[in-house]
Amino acid sequence: MPRLDTGGAERTTIDIAAALAREEFRSLVACEGGRMVPELEQAGGEWIAMPLDSKSPLVLAANVRRLRRVIQTRGVTLVHARSRAPAWTALWAARAERVPFVTTFHGAYSAGSALKRFYNSVMLRGDAVIANSQWTADHIRSTYTLKPQRLMIVPRGIDVEMFDPLRVGLERTDTLRGAWGVGDGETVILLPGRITRWKGQLVLVEALARLARGDVGPFRAVLAGDPQGRDAYVAEVKSSIARNHLASVVTIPGHVSDMPAAYRAADIVVSASTDPEAFGRVAAEAGAMERPVIATDHGGARETVIAGVSGLLVPPGDVGALAGSLAKLVQAGSQTRSAMGTRGRDHVVRNFSLARMTADTLSLYHELLGEAVIT
Repeated sequence: MPRLDTGGAERTTIDIAAALAREEFRSLVACEGGRMVPELEQAGGEWIAMPLDSKSPLVLAANVRRLRRVIQTRGVTLVHARSRAPAWTALWAARAERVPFVTTFHGAYSAGSALKRFYNSVMLRGDAVIANSQWTADHIRSTYTLKPQRLMIVPRGIDVEMFDPLRVGLERTDTLRGAWGVGDGETVILLPGRITRWKGQLVLVEALARLARGDVGPFRAVLAGDPQGRDAYVAEVKSSIARNHLASVVTIPGHVSDMPAAYRAADIVVSASTDPEAFGRVAAEAGAMERPVIATDHGGARETVIAGVSGLLVPPGDVGALAGSLAKLVQAGSQTRSAMGTRGRDHVVRNFSLARMTADTLSLYHELLGEAVIT
């Protein structure tokens, strides 16, 4: 990994480390560092400090030497890469030490030039390539001429025990609703995710402006997430909020650590990504917490949200459609939203559980470890 700060790939890394520890494997995670390192160590994994977020050829060459030493001295029997720059290091080190090499596509990569397509191709060079959704697998097949030796779909897994409404008490949700300034009778609309343009915060703000002009009742919108240094974009979002006279009803609290409580404190969860998300963790987590989801109609959201059953799908970037869907769910009332949420949890538990993801991944590891040495 480049770093362990936040995101679906990072969360999956820790989930698999915990599963390996339960089977009495040693799980070593090489990365620059990050705020999730203590969580990794608590899960039974071990952090190996390595500057894997660099694309410098000199650093890559040095990282190959570092990783080879780790493989040799720690008895590493399989290497798994989840990002492109670390994957080049992992590929060369794994091939040199003759151990199986696995990659995971956690998303689509831009490929506007021959050089960029070559750079991306490292993710196809594993002895097995994992796609985190059917959409991701279809993208791999349609985009790249280099075909992986083996392509396996392992959907991202949600910890349905952590994300269980029965485990989140009123104290946790009340604390968040108080911090967000939620008033009596307000419908809470939550958009969680990094504060970055493609996550669609600006689209939601424009939709909220239309919602506010309608007669749908009071609401509170929360844009929860880490800006990760994108101060200019945060300023743009705040400017749009002010311009649309929404400052009294839109809150930007920053990073929220208690996401199960955040979903439960909301009435409606929005995933407004303008670019396709390979899986769409927000939609699955919110569904597990029995909350109806409005998501954009592309990428993995088509798999995690059942349109009209557990949530609604809208065209990406379509302010009018998002505003209309918000109005529909706000006016539907709590009983209708609760019924959609119940169906959403059932869908997530049956298809996107953490137990299923870890079992499928470890099964692949066992199979590769039982094969002949890769040449």
